[in-house]
Amino acid sequence: MCAEAVDGVEAVEKVRECRPDLVILDLVMPKMNGLEATREIRKLTPTLPVLLFTLHSSPVLERESRRAGVDAVLSKAEGIAQLSMVIHSLLG
Repeated sequence: MCAEAVDGVEAVEKVRECRPDLVILDLVMPKMNGLEATREIRKLTPTLPVLLFTLHSSPVLERESRRAGVDAVLSKAEGIAQLSMVIHSLLG
């Protein structure tokens, strides 16, 4: 099943409802950013792979993402080919 959310709060609800195999979040979302959403998702499903796919990329963001429970951070500048590869590695 595939689901889409318009904000971080809805993303957490979709995880609760749909029980996905993987979650892809953006950092900047209304109501709850990607790191906050990841923290909530971790409470629901601690082992669910979470990918942060964002325009914002830095070593500081990478560290904060890991602390929040994100499994992988990928810059949107790296493109779709890289996205596919990271998804496959997370679902491995």
